[in-house]
Amino acid sequence: MSDMDAALLCKALSDANRLKILRLLSSGEKCACKLLETFDITQPTLSHHMKILCECGLVCARREGKWTHYSLCRETLDSLCGFLGGFSCCEEGGCQCH
Repeated sequence: MSDMDAALLCKALSDANRLKILRLLSSGEKCACKLLETFDITQPTLSHHMKILCECGLVCARREGKWTHYSLCRETLDSLCGFLGGFSCCEEGGCQCH
């Protein structure tokens, strides 16, 4: 994953409502109507958040009739976790900062 891709994902994750959406989707696919019931936001606002999450690849959308069903995109989440796992903290006594 490139730094630019990771930055795009981090930007998408920088909103509390979008983080809550991801948490809700972690238990499985949800219809937009079910997501909307959980928030005190309008349908256009939910659509805006879902567009951002879908465009960066964190969420996948599936149309069924007039409803859209959303689920987490495991591949993107795994890539982000791998990218973030590449960071490490200095071990006690092993830091070369000084």
